[in-house]
Amino acid sequence: MSDGPATSERSTAQNQQPRRSLGQRHVARALWYVAAGKAELRPQSLPPLKPEEARVRTLYSGISRGTERLILEGRVPPLEYASMRAPLQEGNFPFPVKYGYCAVGMVEDGPDGIVGKTVFCLHPHQDLFNAPVSMLAVVPNGVPAKRATLAANMETALNALWDSGAGPGDIIVIVGAGIVGLLVAALAARLPGAEVTIVDVIETRAPLAAAMGASFNGPENAPLDADVVFHTSASGAGFNTAISCAGPEATVVEMSWYGATGITANLGGAFHSRRLKLISSQVGQVSPSRRPRWTYARRLAKALELLGDARFDALVETDISFNDLPAKLPAALTTQGASLPPVIAYKQTT
Repeated sequence: MSDGPATSERSTAQNQQPRRSLGQRHVARALWYVAAGKAELRPQSLPPLKPEEARVRTLYSGISRGTERLILEGRVPPLEYASMRAPLQEGNFPFPVKYGYCAVGMVEDGPDGIVGKTVFCLHPHQDLFNAPVSMLAVVPNGVPAKRATLAANMETALNALWDSGAGPGDIIVIVGAGIVGLLVAALAARLPGAEVTIVDVIETRAPLAAAMGASFNGPENAPLDADVVFHTSASGAGFNTAISCAGPEATVVEMSWYGATGITANLGGAFHSRRLKLISSQVGQVSPSRRPRWTYARRLAKALELLGDARFDALVETDISFNDLPAKLPAALTTQGASLPPVIAYKQTT
């Protein structure tokens, strides 16, 4: 595993001299979803730091294509407004709202010991922000800032693996080769003797599946009689493929979220005779099997540690400039093609 990119980023950060604000106010820019299909950058005045806060200069932030597409389209169900709020979100659904939860940056100001560190924070897309130090997770050495934007996705994948009960030797199928599905495959492939297959209609994802340690099949050749199946495609067709892959008394883990739109689920056929177990998995709560011992902070720290693998750079190859975000984000969220969602780069965002 090469840590060249991480070393370069950290050297740059260490050579920058952090500035103490001493009560000064700073002006930042943030992305706001303002209407269906429309987003814009808005200036935002940052208040002076509180003793328990730090100021972070963003390097990269990640996009959650499924969730942020629903937000862009105004399709968050009213009954889910509260549960859908991001930790440091501003505004309210449907619009205007400042959203996002995959920011990585360098601490410019704050308490001794954290200034100059590269950190991950559940913060919306914004070039400079204040946040409680308790919400900042230091990115480990060997994990480049760009790769660290996958931390929230890795938490989701880790939680789902816990929820599934998957174990050594299992036949494991993941339907959906998006970022979360690929990360689930990478974790599952580490189980001794596990046979892991990703199923997707986008055949060009096959090399990514192989890089994660998994086989790749189209839906027409999806494995049967799996012990555990994960569904991540956010489509009715994908869900029904996942059901068809499950063997007798197998577990199907539903990881997709559909917002205000339902799907047609095929629960006829052999669903009952096979006594399939259908469970949901969502990152907002630590899996019940770990909850007595694992805090959110411990889970996030483990997710960042798991990203110390250069193979995951293949999931963050493409980026777009923060300056170009309002113009390019709608297409990045709605495009259903071979490309994975881009990472937002904040370099030279003057």
